[in-house]
Amino acid sequence: MTTTTTTRGDQLATGTRYEPSAATRIVAGVTRLALGWVFLWAFLDKTFGLGFATPADGAWLEGGSPTTGYLSSIDGTFADFFNGMAGNAWADWLFMLGLLGIGLALMLGVFMNLAAVSATVMLVFMWMAALPLDNNPFLDDHLVYAAVAILLALMGAGRWLGLGAMWERLPFVQRTPILK
Repeated sequence: MTTTTTTRGDQLATGTRYEPSAATRIVAGVTRLALGWVFLWAFLDKTFGLGFATPADGAWLEGGSPTTGYLSSIDGTFADFFNGMAGNAWADWLFMLGLLGIGLALMLGVFMNLAAVSATVMLVFMWMAALPLDNNPFLDDHLVYAAVAILLALMGAGRWLGLGAMWERLPFVQRTPILK
């Protein structure tokens, strides 16, 4: 008697659906929540000046600019590009709405595709702002986080420890896959 094991490659080759193990689902869900918290926390700290990266008197609600401090101090490869954005209302709003939207989407497990694309764009800009890197010729945490966001969307990680399974059953989401 022979025993056969079905691998991920076998499932892809035959077109059968891959179902991750319970451990994989839990780790993917926790990773999604952790990455979502990174974005949501940055939004909360910059909005309310909770004293971690943003002092109370620098809070967005107190008239502070969430982009001025960092973008005006950049002196690297793309300094002129980023210095020109620093403190502009459109840059502040775009940055803060991005942090909030990406953070909420990842925390809830909805709009995973849009969150992954948006997070990647934002993180690549942050990576560009950090160039040249101090500790590595090209790779830093921004690019790793971007890859993680894409992987989570590809896995459908919003379905685990989130609302993604219910979200994906909604008719308008089923008709428009980018909304998954």
